[in-house]
Amino acid sequence: MSFRKRNIGLSGSARADVPTQSATRAQVQLPGVRPSPIDGRPTTSTGTASLDGLLAGHSGLALGCSLLIEESGTTDYAGALLRFYAAEGLLQGHHVHVVGLPEHWGRELPGVVAEPEKKETPAEKEKMKIAWRYESLGQFGTSTSSRERSQPQASTNNEAPGQVQSSVFCHTFDLTKRLAHPASSQMDFIHLGTNPMQSPFLAVLEKLNASVSSSAPDTVHRIVIPSILSPAIYPPWSSQPQNILQFMHGLQALFAAYPSRGTAMMSLPLSLYPRSSGLVRWLEVLNSGVLELAPFPHSAEGDAATPRDSSGKTEEPPQGLLQVHRLPMLHERGTGLGTSENDWTFTLSRRKFTIKPFNLPPVEGDTDAQQAGESEKKAMKADVEF
Repeated sequence: MSFRKRNIGLSGSARADVPTQSATRAQVQLPGVRPSPIDGRPTTSTGTASLDGLLAGHSGLALGCSLLIEESGTTDYAGALLRFYAAEGLLQGHHVHVVGLPEHWGRELPGVVAEPEKKETPAEKEKMKIAWRYESLGQFGTSTSSRERSQPQASTNNEAPGQVQSSVFCHTFDLTKRLAHPASSQMDFIHLGTNPMQSPFLAVLEKLNASVSSSAPDTVHRIVIPSILSPAIYPPWSSQPQNILQFMHGLQALFAAYPSRGTAMMSLPLSLYPRSSGLVRWLEVLNSGVLELAPFPHSAEGDAATPRDSSGKTEEPPQGLLQVHRLPMLHERGTGLGTSENDWTFTLSRRKFTIKPFNLPPVEGDTDAQQAGESEKKAMKADVEF
């Protein structure tokens, strides 16, 4: 029977494994990326604040995920979301890949809205010095976006000239302006294959794999695919299942090989490819999130009553319904928070794309409901002002 002393420390080989594992777990700080408030996985903004708050509670699109936006009708609201997504990537220093469109599309990206500088009052200058580290937390009850805007932009002395350094997670864009591309921005346009004997997406996958594998470890890639399978952009043989499904599987394989290096957003015209078809069902399965935009008819927009917010100011009427078919839950245990709302409304204004729950306004002749709503607002204000 052999005996062994119990006061002998661990061997050198066992201790050598500890820093190796911790070094592999350490992640490179990526620009425009922050951890998810749910599980800490890296997320990036889609360029639309209300859309970030809808993605399973991650406050952004998790890296390694793709988002499919379906739209019915002849409108192009999904195209505006894709432009916000691409413009946000350029401002964050990401490498943006646009599939199937010419370079003219990149010159039409919306410009960023410059926030007005706030002048400090004498009362703000005389704040207690002990509370300086709590100023960035914001006030109780404020939203996440307002707290982010209150944080000052950090500037380092190690910035290279022309390098993009932004502390803003989600910018505000103006569709009437044009984005001035930063000097260090990377944006390429990938053309489809023209050989009818091969898949038109084969050249796209080769270009994406070569670009991601040869880039630096701290480079985040954004893949933009507007109006996928549209006859105005794609050749007729691109809609064959062996071509489009192979491309989607290749895109998911790219994200599996580089899980923290990129995201994708694409749009699909439902007028040409309805959700009842098996091909669209497979496209929805192979994407992490699926949203559907159903614009209202133009005649209904003028008949609808103009809504008002809590302060009495008029709001723009909703322009359509947004249905959530799938959210990026990310694995079988369902990491992420689902939404209890089935229908949402969206409004595209000059500066932002707003998503709100679908609520019917009160009937014009129903004065009791209007008075009850006003009394509830007064009671809420009395409770808050204590």
